[in-house]
Amino acid sequence: MALSHASIPVGIVVRRSPGVTRWAKYAWKVVAVLPGAPAADWKELRREGDVVEFHAATLPLELWSTDTEAYLSGLAAKVPSVTVILRETADADTELPWQAFRVTASPYEAQDHADSGEGLIEQVPMPLGLIAWVQKFCDEHHVEEVFIKRKRDRKRVDLVEDGIGDPRIRQTTDVYRAPKSRSGGVH
Repeated sequence: MALSHASIPVGIVVRRSPGVTRWAKYAWKVVAVLPGAPAADWKELRREGDVVEFHAATLPLELWSTDTEAYLSGLAAKVPSVTVILRETADADTELPWQAFRVTASPYEAQDHADSGEGLIEQVPMPLGLIAWVQKFCDEHHVEEVFIKRKRDRKRVDLVEDGIGDPRIRQTTDVYRAPKSRSGGVH
């Protein structure tokens, strides 16, 4: 099977609101994605008092035929979502300390990024058009893998345990040997 790939530009919408502690000047949250958006670099979309929404960037949402199982898992969620990963810029003290890094429809890849603990990782509900695009890709490229249960080896493993009960190891440190009484017999 040939590796198939599809890509669509997706705009990342980030909301900046006043911080709730004195240590954080702002609170940042990815609030939406815009399928088919043009390129942008922190373009202000909307302002309500101190709360500002930016079109932070446009990144490609890439789908690969080898990852359709993950996409289907994401589509089966109660709220199908894409995950947006933002990384801190070199100068985190600026007014815009985040850089859009990646957008993915794979919950497996999203988990890998979340495990790293780096950056701001947000799940954003997929718009209906994006759900349809991902579903169409999966319908065209998904191949169900047949589960094959592994059979046990016929080898007897209960006969000899190498190194267990070795007489060269002091009795008090060998956890596999039965303790001997002072008279020399086993309890």
